[in-house]
Amino acid sequence: MIDISLLQNSLPRLIEGAKVSLQIAALGCGIGLAFGSLLGVLHSGSQAILRVLVSLYVTLFRGTPMLVQIAFMYFVLPEIGITLPAFWTAVIAIGLNSSAYISQIVRSGISSVGKGQIEAGRVLGLNNRDIMIYIVLPQALRVVIPALGNEFVTLIKDSSLASTIGVAELTKEGSIIRSQTFDVVTTYFGVAFMYLIMTTTLSMAVNFLERRMNRHVKH
Repeated sequence: MIDISLLQNSLPRLIEGAKVSLQIAALGCGIGLAFGSLLGVLHSGSQAILRVLVSLYVTLFRGTPMLVQIAFMYFVLPEIGITLPAFWTAVIAIGLNSSAYISQIVRSGISSVGKGQIEAGRVLGLNNRDIMIYIVLPQALRVVIPALGNEFVTLIKDSSLASTIGVAELTKEGSIIRSQTFDVVTTYFGVAFMYLIMTTTLSMAVNFLERRMNRHVKH
């Protein structure tokens, strides 16, 4: 049975935990989007050595669990003199992991832009940098919005992994409440419901943004 009074009493702590989860996801998303976009552009470029390096990076971060990456940064890096607070360890690890996925999303978006438009940009006297910024990326962004939205929703759920190094996000708060009340069903119902609210709201926002950006596109 769900204990409504326990849910009501736990709600402020769950909300505080949800705020931390959103902060981790938002900051990780910022790192992932900025660095991942750069990697995607480099992976689509003509420099073979850069393409190889990006491929190695993507293989490393996509081929190992995010939990292991977070643990590595938190427990191993201090051994070589690099110590970060648990919160920022989670943010950076999640951001770097996300950048590997976003780089491939951006790369696919860039590939979807016709070569004729790139050639037209060159005819107009634009250099490669201006062509990428003003012609390719705006069109690629419109194409990859759904995939980016899915990645951002995933980041909200992945923020729960920060609990493994002691960050007081939503899952950690739920674990503390459970240990104090011994009510597993009610506690994790509340936690799951909070995650559902966050992910559903973000999905709706992404869908709205996608419709706005594609409103002039003829189908």
